[in-house]
Order: sequence, then structure tokens, then C-alpha cells
Amino acid sequence: MATTKLILTHDVDKLGSAGDVVEVRSGYARNYLVPRGLATAWSKGAQRQIDDMARARRKREIASVDDARVVRDQLQEVKFVTVSGKTGSNDRLFGAVSSADIAQAVQDQIGQTIDRRKIVIPAPIKTLGDYTVKVNLHSEVSANLHVRVIAE
Repeated sequence: MATTKLILTHDVDKLGSAGDVVEVRSGYARNYLVPRGLATAWSKGAQRQIDDMARARRKREIASVDDARVVRDQLQEVKFVTVSGKTGSNDRLFGAVSSADIAQAVQDQIGQTIDRRKIVIPAPIKTLGDYTVKVNLHSEVSANLHVRVIAE
């Protein structure tokens, strides 16, 4: 069983947070984490990158659990956050809705800034409709956010 050491660039459920150094099976790294941009290869010279990501994470992370709960309540009282995209036949989007699109929609519609890396999309959003995504606001607090995808 060969393993590979990686640096996570995004939060990965049941594995770690952005900036963490993890050791995973080579196939998981090669076939899932690296192609999706969730991790990069670890090297001795990558320690600077790890430190930069940790500093950035500390700046972005909501300071306290109480603040995170307030943001969670704001996100969950909104019925839907609407994201629009260009569509082709059968109501399929050209591309997919990204976590950055959702974070921008939250900023525009609710006025709350959340880090795109904290948004967990369970499966690619490629069609019109309603979806639920998870937002990890703090290590102890997460929120379910309802996203409605409409045609431009």
C-alpha cells in the first residue's frame, strides 16, 4: 500500500482543512484529490506555502464560535441563494456552479462574506434546480445553505 504526502488546498470532509499536510493512498491522491484541485504535492520547499495558507486561514476564519453561530443563523433563515448561469438544451449549464459563484451570491444577496473554500458541494451542480450545500463556518459550526440555480 503506497502512500503520498499532500498539502490540502481546500477543506476535505473527514480528511483535513486547507493547509494541512496529510498522508493518503497514492490512488486517492492521483485520481481524486489532485485532479480536483483539492491538494498539491508536498515537498520540503513547500513549507513556506503551508505557512502562507495557515496565515490566510487564520485571517479568514470567523473569530469565535458565537460569531459563527450568528452567521449560520443568517444563512439558514434565507430560503434560497440564487445563482444564474447560461444553459443549453435540457436545462444543462455550460460548465458547473462553483463554490466561488455561491460565495459571491451570498455576498450579493445576504451581505455576508464567506470563504469559498469553506463551501462543500457534494456533487457538481450542472443543471437548473434547487441544491443544498454545506458551509463550514468554524471547526465546531456548519450551516446548510439552499442554492437555487436559474437560467440567465
